[in-house]
Amino acid sequence: MADLRAGRKRVVVIGAGFAGYHCLRTLERQLPADVAELVVVSPTDYMLYIPLLPEVAGGVLEPRQVAVPLRVKLPRTRLQLGMVTAIDLAGRHLTVVNDEGHAVELAFDHLVITSGSVTRLLSIPGVADYAKGFKSVAEAIYLRDHILRQLEYADLAETEEERTARMTFVVVGAGYTGTELVAQGQQLTKQATKKRRGRPATAARWVLVDTASRVLPGLSERLAGPALKVLRNRGVDVRLETSVSKVTATSVSLTDGSEIPTRTVAWCVGVRPDPLVEPLGLPTTKGRLNTDEFLAVPGFPDVWAAGDVAAVPDLTRPGEITAMTAQHAQRQGVALAHNIAAAFGRGTAKAYKHSDLGFVVDLAGLQAVADPLHIPLSGFPAKVVARGYHLLALPANRLRVATSWLTDLLARRQLVHFGVIPESGVSLAEADERPTVTS
Repeated sequence: MADLRAGRKRVVVIGAGFAGYHCLRTLERQLPADVAELVVVSPTDYMLYIPLLPEVAGGVLEPRQVAVPLRVKLPRTRLQLGMVTAIDLAGRHLTVVNDEGHAVELAFDHLVITSGSVTRLLSIPGVADYAKGFKSVAEAIYLRDHILRQLEYADLAETEEERTARMTFVVVGAGYTGTELVAQGQQLTKQATKKRRGRPATAARWVLVDTASRVLPGLSERLAGPALKVLRNRGVDVRLETSVSKVTATSVSLTDGSEIPTRTVAWCVGVRPDPLVEPLGLPTTKGRLNTDEFLAVPGFPDVWAAGDVAAVPDLTRPGEITAMTAQHAQRQGVALAHNIAAAFGRGTAKAYKHSDLGFVVDLAGLQAVADPLHIPLSGFPAKVVARGYHLLALPANRLRVATSWLTDLLARRQLVHFGVIPESGVSLAEADERPTVTS
């Protein structure tokens, strides 16, 4: 349904993650304002730079530094705050509900589905109730406060058993996020436990658990080996080929038969595509909406998808789909924008084809592993590459981030907790719920 009053067609983008943001950023450059109205549906007014979220939990960066303001960076795009609860492809409109329960119907001419992914919950007793998620700013802030609070409670513990449990932190999932989180968390508690009044310095215990045979199972062994060495040299207890069998308020049970008393279990097992696409009844692969190599949904020439929610053919690996990575999502967003512009008669559509340029994994302190252009690096050289990559990829706040990194090298972190995020607001059981209509 065209916007007849403005004489323009409306492009609606669901989600402002890597794919959605970069799609809109490119569309603002490709399509004149009198040709298309751009709308983004997002529950927040920022794009979250997720790769730096572990540094927020570790106290190195502040939340606003990893949040890219949409109104500033996307001046032509109209922001519709809320979450999509229904999509009518035949009627060419969708339903958006905000956090107050108010629903609106939004018509579209072109629909771009880039709603990303949600936390993957396994059917393990206690996980939804007691494990802490790690996918949003709120979860990162809560986890940082929770860790510091446990150290304070440990000083007040009446028994050594309680003290040990409160100073034990378990991270489940040794992929990109879990490995970085345990590295940042270990450095945070190392600083926080120095020179504590009334108690001798006692190192906090960190445990990293994964069912895989090595850390960073999705990346090259050239990154996994050095990363494991760094973690174990710091005293991290890495449990591989091991899973969680049960989580309670005071412990976590593992499949190797051990039970670890703890008040903290961080859940970084992985993600799954946004279930928003399930009711559409369209073909999917591993829960991801099938697209062609031009990022269009077959049978619907004006519907597009990219990022974690889309099963995009990987032309560099025939028969496979692209991985769920920020690198692919960002580049697919740009390619998608060019193809939408081509649908408006501006330019020529091109198939998406991209080979990864390598990965970086920041291990806190002066440690990192990286393989830029598939050249393996570790230690300080990898650290330089990792931070250089993030500064280039970060769409905003580069000076603030660089200043915080420099400050972290020269001064101790300000280790305070404000308790502004309630536990009920970040529980895994509620994290990915969609709002309901109340009015």
